[in-house]
Amino acid sequence: RDFLPRGSGIVTRRPLILQLVNNKAEYAEFLHCKGRKFVDFDEVRQEIEAETDRITGSNKGISPIPINLRVYSPHVLNLTLIDLPGMTKVAVGDQPVDIEHQIRDMILQFITRESCLILAVTPANTDLANSDALKVAKEVDPQGVRTIGVITKLDLMDEGTDARDILENKLLPLRRGYIGVVNRSQKDIDGKKDIRVAMAAERKFFLSHPSYRHMAEKMGTPHLQKALNQQLTNHIRDTLPGLRSKLQSQLLSLEKEVEEYKNFRPDDPTRKTKALLQMVQQFGVDFEKCIEGSGDQVDTAELSGGARINRIFHERFPFELVKIVFDEKELRREISHAIKNVHGVRTGLFTPDLAFETIVKKQIRKLKEPSLKCVDMVVSEVTTLVRKSANKLGSYPRLREETERIVTTYVREREGKTKDQVLLLIDIELSYINTNHEDFIGFANAQQRNIVNKKRAIPNQGEVLVIRKGWLTLNISIMKGGSKEYWFVLSAESVSWYKDEEEKEKKYMLPLDNLKLRDVEKGFMSNKHIFAIFNTEQRNVYKDLRQIELACDTQEDMDSWKASFLRAGVYPEKDQVETEDAAPADTFSMDPQLERQVETIRNLVDSYISIVNKTIRDLMPKTIMHLMINSAKDFIHSELLAYLYSSGDQNSLMEESADQAQRRDEMLRMYHAIKEALSIIGDISTSTVSTPVPPPVNDSWVPESSPTPQRRPPTSAPPPSRPPAVRGPTPGPPTLNPIPAYVAPPIPSRPGQPMNAFGNSSLDPFSAPPQIPSRPARIPPGIPSRRPPGAPNRPTIIRPAEPSLLD
Repeated sequence: RDFLPRGSGIVTRRPLILQLVNNKAEYAEFLHCKGRKFVDFDEVRQEIEAETDRITGSNKGISPIPINLRVYSPHVLNLTLIDLPGMTKVAVGDQPVDIEHQIRDMILQFITRESCLILAVTPANTDLANSDALKVAKEVDPQGVRTIGVITKLDLMDEGTDARDILENKLLPLRRGYIGVVNRSQKDIDGKKDIRVAMAAERKFFLSHPSYRHMAEKMGTPHLQKALNQQLTNHIRDTLPGLRSKLQSQLLSLEKEVEEYKNFRPDDPTRKTKALLQMVQQFGVDFEKCIEGSGDQVDTAELSGGARINRIFHERFPFELVKIVFDEKELRREISHAIKNVHGVRTGLFTPDLAFETIVKKQIRKLKEPSLKCVDMVVSEVTTLVRKSANKLGSYPRLREETERIVTTYVREREGKTKDQVLLLIDIELSYINTNHEDFIGFANAQQRNIVNKKRAIPNQGEVLVIRKGWLTLNISIMKGGSKEYWFVLSAESVSWYKDEEEKEKKYMLPLDNLKLRDVEKGFMSNKHIFAIFNTEQRNVYKDLRQIELACDTQEDMDSWKASFLRAGVYPEKDQVETEDAAPADTFSMDPQLERQVETIRNLVDSYISIVNKTIRDLMPKTIMHLMINSAKDFIHSELLAYLYSSGDQNSLMEESADQAQRRDEMLRMYHAIKEALSIIGDISTSTVSTPVPPPVNDSWVPESSPTPQRRPPTSAPPPSRPPAVRGPTPGPPTLNPIPAYVAPPIPSRPGQPMNAFGNSSLDPFSAPPQIPSRPARIPPGIPSRRPPGAPNRPTIIRPAEPSLLD
């Protein structure tokens, strides 16, 4: 068939993806006008030209948008040809200045694919060493496994010259060799010369030409067709095992997802009820697993579910409690005022109980805020878990929405009751100050501890308590060494940092006296969390720095380090500068007796508050678990379904989302397609007649300098690459599909296949069994191959006929 546009200048201006489909009827179809069947191939040509002009204009513009053409015919194999534009150097007409790069990029998009064969087409009347097609093919296929050289215009070479050395694969060797073809001239095309006649003329040319007649059987369009046919067979056979294993792995990955859809019947009346029950049960199980923890689907990237709630109970909440009672000066001032106010106008001789109770109650009331904050944090986590567990209901948007709404509303109700209970716990603590508690130090011990504390003011010679160790990034300006990670050790008296965990090379030690913490905003380029240490007396902390910045990777790390510093007595900065400056003088100039009383009450308060803190820290998780989390689990298991039934019509609840229905259809279609493909592959016999890939050739030639393409190869060129003769006939230069010389060619089984469809094309085979050529007869030896000068000691090898395909 003759339907590809031909002419002078650049004719193919868009890639033409030509899919050949073996079919009883013969017609063509374009993707851009689906449904219209072209029977007249002249119309196909006109449509290609019109579609090209539609995108690129009529003045030689180009476009990478392909034209998709499908040709159905009984005379074709199932395969895809892609006709690409020829490589030009100079822009003409409407073409952009960078036309050369555009065409090159377009070609590379196609020929880089491993499944493509590259037909590198070069005219014989130009220097082969300057062939752009060969050069680009070499770039993407350096081993030459996918490249077939095609030499055209052999009939247009100057008299006295020929392309024999090229076609014999001697001049610039290719692994698969070269095939010569003679196409119709422009005059033949204009005169509508029949393709069959043109092929007969081509055959006559090769048989009658003195330079080519000895290899006429390996030249011409029919041989090119046969070579591609054979290549397709080889390719299918080579790729089948890989394809099978890929399909099997895809099938396994789909198996699990398809399981739930296998028995899906949209007309089944019980389906929706079953699905609703299953979904609600699954939701309850997922929610419980998230909280209790489970072996399957454990998140390894971050804390989730119950682990996060556990962290709130045992890290965040205690941290919030510690943060409350941290300002020592303020507390002492309050105690001294309380003592004086209790005595009133009299001067007290004894430490008053009432002052102790007043201060203790004030401290206990401060527990309300962190306790309520703890409940809020847990509610936030539980709500997140509800949303996460409801993700599996995504196929039924209405059901998911209702489930989330009902459970979240219930959690909010329980939140109110939990907060009431937590406040009640604190009110219970306030209602009676139990000074008979076994852990309470009592008045005598408080005074005794006072004396001990005075003694301990002397530097501690004993073992220093280490509170925490770990890696932190020390942020310093680039001039002073930049940010660097160090191993930090925090003790009760100092913070030190070392080069690494071995703690051999100490970098610095900073005493904790007069130190405080303050938060620092994240840097513009950094995503780390930063806090700073500074001295309240405006002294330098490290070298000439007033404060040092420490960076952690996560907020959790930062909170955890801050809690450790609190235990060491380094508290967060508080806006108290004004109150301290304006403090009455009597706070600092107490009489010794008042000072002793303040110290005693301070110790008593400290002891009692630690008892209350311990109680609250123990009861809070229990209260929240009982009133909120366990209650929510019971609600989901026992009452959620009833709420869903009463909330509306089950049919509307169980309506699938359009996405879900489409996904199910696609998945089932994919599943059945893969099963069918595997059964087809299982039926294929892989004992196909095929030829091995030819051995590698000397491809060290570089197309910069152009060797003279004359009759004989250059003197320095090595002899054509051949394996050493061990047994049997020595094979000649490697070709794709050896055919014996001097045998009448078999008539092509698919007459009239267009050669120009292969020009500058790549090949993407699909699947079809090739025609097995008939067995040729034995042939007398061919013409001895020439031995190039420069190898005097090598004997002349008389090359017999190539072995036939079936041999």
